[in-house]
Amino acid sequence: MRIQHQPGVEPLLDLLQAEAGARGVRAFLVGGYVRDRVMGLSVRELDVVVEGGAGIELANAVAARAGIREPVIFERFGTAQLSYGDFVVEFVSARAESYLPDSRKPEVRPATLEEDIRRRDFTCNTLLAGRDGEVIDLTGMGLADIEARLLRTPLPAAETFAEDPLRAVRAIRFAVSLDFEMAADIMPAIHGSLDRLASVVSIERVNDELRRMLLSARPGSAFRLMRESGVLGRLMPEVEAMAGVEQTGFHNLDVLEHTLVALDAVAQRPEPHLVPRAETVLRLGMLLHDSGKPATASREGERITFLGHPDVGAQLAGEMLRRLRFSNDEIGAVLRLIVLHMRPIQYDPATWSDGAVRRLVRDGGEELTALLELARADMGASDYPPAEAERKLGDLERRIANLDVEAVRRAKPPLDGNQLMERYGRPPGRWIARVQSGLLDAVLDGEIGGADEAAAWQYLERNPGLLEEA
Repeated sequence: MRIQHQPGVEPLLDLLQAEAGARGVRAFLVGGYVRDRVMGLSVRELDVVVEGGAGIELANAVAARAGIREPVIFERFGTAQLSYGDFVVEFVSARAESYLPDSRKPEVRPATLEEDIRRRDFTCNTLLAGRDGEVIDLTGMGLADIEARLLRTPLPAAETFAEDPLRAVRAIRFAVSLDFEMAADIMPAIHGSLDRLASVVSIERVNDELRRMLLSARPGSAFRLMRESGVLGRLMPEVEAMAGVEQTGFHNLDVLEHTLVALDAVAQRPEPHLVPRAETVLRLGMLLHDSGKPATASREGERITFLGHPDVGAQLAGEMLRRLRFSNDEIGAVLRLIVLHMRPIQYDPATWSDGAVRRLVRDGGEELTALLELARADMGASDYPPAEAERKLGDLERRIANLDVEAVRRAKPPLDGNQLMERYGRPPGRWIARVQSGLLDAVLDGEIGGADEAAAWQYLERNPGLLEEA
């Protein structure tokens, strides 16, 4: 079989062929690029496998010949990564690697090209291709398994997963993203890998897989398979805890299933999607928006309540995301979504003042768009009347569009702490924050101007309660 290379790849392959030939080594495209081109998919990430331990040397030579920035080198793994046009290209020397029973650091050793291929994770990722596009299937299984849409390991699955327990998570991601059926020995191998997945694989590698899963086309399906396999309970017990938690009212699903239906709705919404960072934040927020419900569930007759679940959920989600090494910036944004996720749902066109809309805009900050997307999917994953949901959110979005959003976000109290302490002869304390919060509310409600100090003093005279001791 011969694949058609994606436009823009051929010039890179010409350089690769020339530099590899000059060094007397073989180099091939391998893995996801070849698999996806066999399946007729577009690709932006390319992997190149190089024999003879020359991966880094070849990456440097290709970069120099192409006149592009030097590659990023990862000496320990014998890999190098460079950017070429719209593509990210990773060079790796043919190798074999495995994790010792209790070590987070894999043992990496040089290997022949044939051995490298047979030690890879799944047969669909073992295919090679060169400049002419001819596909080389060293295992004799890769092309057939793609045709059959079967996820299978080159070696017995238990052996393949023992070499790298992260493959338990990768199996789930590939099965869902490629819509492949798992071979019969994969699920037992995942079960057998759970202890070592949690103890020896670096959290950074787990994080990368979770990100890819979240940003896939069917993340809800992936998390269902994570739960079925036991992986979810090991990596994200806060999410696992939502399973089986009953809901009433408009909710016709338990908390976890409702969440996963909403997550898939977010993933499948029409373009345009947000930029990758914001999309990741939105999907994490969707996954965790109800994470506080198991701890706050209370039955009152036929009704189940979850009072305070946004704040409890934010606390639990923060602990989980820190454990999984998401960035502080992402965590802060996700927690904002969780804390605020009920506000758009509770919006009432008849009772919300313009000040209430401005407060939502200010509190939502940079996550405002994601917050509205989350609310739409949240209501859509329940029995909330669709027409009513769209009427409500459409009206809210119209009112927001009529605001100077940036001016609302820049709004601040007209008086600072020093002015307040001097005027009232009081020391620093929490009273200052309380007074400034009241003044900011007055600004957002349009009662005083953002720079009108005289109006601010008059407002405090009319509202002496703000100055009382807590």
